[in-house]
Amino acid sequence: MAAKKIIIIGATSGIGAAMATLYAQQNHVVGISGRRNERLLQLQQQYPAQIHIECFDVMGNYNNDHLKALIAKTGGMDLLIYNAGYGEISKTLDPVIEKETTLTNVNGFIEIVAFAFNYFTNQGYGQIAATSSIASKRGNSMAPAYSASKAFMSTYMEGLYMKAKKTALSQLYITDVQPGFVATKMAKGTGRFWEAPVEKAAVQIMAAIEKKKIRVYITKRWWLFGKLMPLLPNFIYHRIG
Repeated sequence: MAAKKIIIIGATSGIGAAMATLYAQQNHVVGISGRRNERLLQLQQQYPAQIHIECFDVMGNYNNDHLKALIAKTGGMDLLIYNAGYGEISKTLDPVIEKETTLTNVNGFIEIVAFAFNYFTNQGYGQIAATSSIASKRGNSMAPAYSASKAFMSTYMEGLYMKAKKTALSQLYITDVQPGFVATKMAKGTGRFWEAPVEKAAVQIMAAIEKKKIRVYITKRWWLFGKLMPLLPNFIYHRIG
């Protein structure tokens, strides 16, 4: 595989950090971002020739300025992966949780991904991948902003895929990644049903990106869940969701 210039938004831990590590080991040039500068520096120190860093929070007001700076450090961009995400249980519709979930999974997402789409349009090629969630399939009473924001991401990515095709951008690829449960910090060590190790999830995501899949469920067994959940009758789902 030829070396690529890869930007990963949200790479201080979990799937993002695992993908950054694996891509660096494959000798790609990797630009990573996140809120915790010390974690970014740790990754960069492990792979100083491959990894470049830019510390920023996607809930801020200067996302694209930071993204431009990171692209300059990597010398270009062939692939952008939006992996920043936030979600917490919100039993009482905590206004802070609702706002931060939306700012991260909708506002920050759309600002950065739209910039990347236009960048690749001008460049004539590229690929955008975004980590949505299997939660995008239906609403959820315990974390309504999370499921709704992930549905927004998936729908937006489908729209970008259609836009690329309609504008004859045959070398611009869109990949919507929908993980089930992965053993990240967000999972809070619950050992949930079908919970996948982080590295296994990262490897499968990278394989799907390489194959330029339009949509992928992580891990593969979640494909069945993803197909059946929208078909579950409301009178059943509304009791369990």
